[in-house]
Amino acid sequence: MGEQAKELPPEGWSATPARITSLRMNHTPRILSLATALPPHRLGQDEALGVARAVFGPRMRDFDRLVPVFANTGIETRHAVMPIDWYMEPRGWPERTAAFRDGALSLLEEAAGQALARAGLAPRDVDAIVCASTTGIATPSLEALLLERMGFRPDTVRLPLFGLGCAGGVLGLTRAGQIAQAMAGRTVLFLVVELCTLAFRSAEATPTNVVASALFADGAAAAVLRADGEGANEDGEGPRLVDGVEHTWPGTQDVMGWRVEDDGLGVIFSQSIPTLIRNRLVPVLNGFLERRRLARGDLAGLIVHPGGAKVLHALEEVCAPVSAGLDDAWAVLRRCGNMSAASVLFVLERRIASGARGPHLMTALGPGFTAAMAQVEL
Repeated sequence: MGEQAKELPPEGWSATPARITSLRMNHTPRILSLATALPPHRLGQDEALGVARAVFGPRMRDFDRLVPVFANTGIETRHAVMPIDWYMEPRGWPERTAAFRDGALSLLEEAAGQALARAGLAPRDVDAIVCASTTGIATPSLEALLLERMGFRPDTVRLPLFGLGCAGGVLGLTRAGQIAQAMAGRTVLFLVVELCTLAFRSAEATPTNVVASALFADGAAAAVLRADGEGANEDGEGPRLVDGVEHTWPGTQDVMGWRVEDDGLGVIFSQSIPTLIRNRLVPVLNGFLERRRLARGDLAGLIVHPGGAKVLHALEEVCAPVSAGLDDAWAVLRRCGNMSAASVLFVLERRIASGARGPHLMTALGPGFTAAMAQVEL
């Protein structure tokens, strides 16, 4: 499947489910525009393997046993916010935090500027900003730091989101839709940025850190949303964000997340994630579709977070027979790697650019362990 995936478009475009928390869109928000941004430092997978071998190889007797993971990820290239040499030296919290703040603001400014321009809007036209990120810290928060930098109004409503991890793209877009509903007729800007490479810690020579070095990458996205009132925008332009839900399984808090270490954030992800998807996601998916009065066959396609090859294979099985859009996820993974919450917006961008139409399931999984789902009508 990965070999057949299209290239990225040019810039522009438990088995028994627990209770599901749902968002129903009464005044349906539309995505007026969408833009993505990548940092300047491009890294081939062979180059990443070379760095991992130089940093971890001398301290890991079984390093060669882990080498195949670099080829098996389905990734060819990734982008990083810092040059490759930066990652080969020990870095503490001050350096990592400075790199996060500067890199995140630069990418968000690029993505937000493009999204607003495509919607024919200026920063002063934005009434609310939702900003999701889990790979660094900034106080004031990132969207606050962008207010004067980009010319947003001082009375802009702000909602920073932290801790959603890979699910932040779907959940953050859903939160932006909620605010657009509550502020019908006003403009909401959703921002997401993840600088996953800053979690590369040379001091930790462990299999988990090696796998992370084979997967993680950096990227950002921005989307402009508006709900113009009930019925007012039913025939308008742009995809409709129809409904959104989230489901957190009990007893799974150790599946995915961060550890706070002396020199940065240490990655936590379980090898059981693909198995959890296969065993536990189906009832949640079925419940969502039933509430929407949809059958699997009614879905025109999928917009899924490309967390890795094993995750995509598991989602392919769970979502069968629907498969349209999986090639877009594979393409984003191949060209951009796992950019955590930002990745699913890159996939959405591809689906829009392809001319796809109809109801799509947008989904990602993140710390909690939480499944995020939304129905997007392209």
